[in-house]
Amino acid sequence: MEPFTVLTGIAAPMPLTNVNTDDIYPASGLNPALRNNPAALRSRDQLGLNAFGVWRWQKDGTPRHDFVLNRPPFDAAQILLAFENFGCGSSREMAVWALVGTGIRCVVAPSFGDIFYGNCFKNGMLPVRLPHETVTALIEMAEAATAADPSAATVSVDLERQLVTAPDDSVHAFDVEPYRRQLLLEGLDEVAATMQRQEQITRFETEYAARRPWVTEVRLGPRPR
Repeated sequence: MEPFTVLTGIAAPMPLTNVNTDDIYPASGLNPALRNNPAALRSRDQLGLNAFGVWRWQKDGTPRHDFVLNRPPFDAAQILLAFENFGCGSSREMAVWALVGTGIRCVVAPSFGDIFYGNCFKNGMLPVRLPHETVTALIEMAEAATAADPSAATVSVDLERQLVTAPDDSVHAFDVEPYRRQLLLEGLDEVAATMQRQEQITRFETEYAARRPWVTEVRLGPRPR
C-alpha cells in the first residue's frame, strides 16, 4: 500500500449529503460501465470504472458530461469534497476500492459512515473530517476552478502535521486516531502491521507452548482413557 504523507492535488466538489456506498459502487445490474466492460467487476486495476457508475455513465457507456468527475479539471481529482454522512449505507469495501481506482486518495467531509471510514484506512485512503462551514468554503472555491486555471481547486492535505491547506492559503487542522495515522504514513494495512511483529509473535507462541503443552500439542491418535 502506498504511504500517505502529503497530498497536493485537484479537489472535486460534490456538495451532497448521505452519499451511500451503493451510489459510490452501484450493483452490477445497474452500472452501465459493467455492461460495456465486464472485466471492470473482476479486475482491481479497472475498478475505478465502477465509481459513481450510474451518475457517471450513460446507458450506452459514454460519459455524462454534467458529472463532476467527467469534467476538467476534476477528471484528474485526487481529493473529493462532500457533505455529511459520506459513505453511509452498506458495508461494501468495494466502494473504497472504486474511489482509489479513480485516483482519489482523500475524501474531505463533515462526517462519514462508520464502516466506510474504517475501510478507507485499510486501503490507503485518508478520510478527513472538517466542519460543514469549512467544507462549504472549499467546495465554493473548487467550483470556481476551470480547466485553464485549476488553482482554485488545488488543495494540500498533510497527514504528518494533520493540516489541510485551502486554495486561499487558509489552514485547517483535523484529527486522526494515532494508530491509523501511523499505518497510513507507513503505507501499512492491519495485516502488514501485524506481520511486522512476527518475531515477537513467534517468541510468544513458543513460550506459551512450553508453559501449557496440553493446550497446544497435536494429538495424532485417540485420546487415552
